Amino acid sequence: MDGCTPIRAPILHPAGPVALAERDLLFTAVFIMLVVLIPVFVMTFLFAWRYRASGGKGRYTPNWFYSGKIDALIWLVPAAIVVILACLLWSETHRLDPYRQLNAGTRPLEVEAVAQDWKWLFIYPEHGIASVNELAFPAGRPLSLKITSDTVMNSFFIPALGGQIYAMAGMQTRLNLLADRSGCFRGRNMQYSGDGFPDQHFAARALSAEAFEDWVAKARKSPERLDATSYRALAAPSRDHPVSYYSGVAPRLFDSIIAKYAGQHPE
Repeated sequence: MDGCTPIRAPILHPAGPVALAERDLLFTAVFIMLVVLIPVFVMTFLFAWRYRASGGKGRYTPNWFYSGKIDALIWLVPAAIVVILACLLWSETHRLDPYRQLNAGTRPLEVEAVAQDWKWLFIYPEHGIASVNELAFPAGRPLSLKITSDTVMNSFFIPALGGQIYAMAGMQTRLNLLADRSGCFRGRNMQYSGDGFPDQHFAARALSAEAFEDWVAKARKSPERLDATSYRALAAPSRDHPVSYYSGVAPRLFDSIIAKYAGQHPE
């Protein structure tokens, strides 16, 4: 287990600006669509009552077949909603581009994430350490993730912090997040990837600056080092893998994982 207390409906209780903007966008889109949905339900019950077989007061006009006003209403209103939603989603998609670094007045923490069967490896190039199934970072400091897969396609997702993005073998995707408060948030793979998929989750720990430095110091005390041999052992399929740490990482390990699927070797 990842040790995090599950947050009920984390998408509706964001812990960072990216997730908050995505939640607000979801609510805005729903409210705009209610402009059509609410009248449809109201008119359904109103027509059923007004034109009921016994006692209805609706005028009986069996030869009526067309109204330009009604035709314009039922086409123009939905068309206007589609245009409004398209403009909204276009602008918000660019504003919330996952590759765009967040401007929080401080340098982002760079972490390399590797999806495996069935666990997540997190490499910290700046600190020369790595962890399995635990992603720690300072609250209030941007988190810049480089993501790939050393197996089938996965999808990286921390609902309380931001949207999901795919992890693919031989490719690198990026995701920029920020936690505006300390806490432990559940992260997981959202793309079905085999037998161990239900257990492929991790703890995303947003820590104070001091607590993060303590976490780094704890990882550096680990007797394990992540070289080519130990990485091959780690990459083997395993279920419900415990949180573990590595005090050293082979140089350019992340690049070599990507390169082996492209038939290339990092320079």
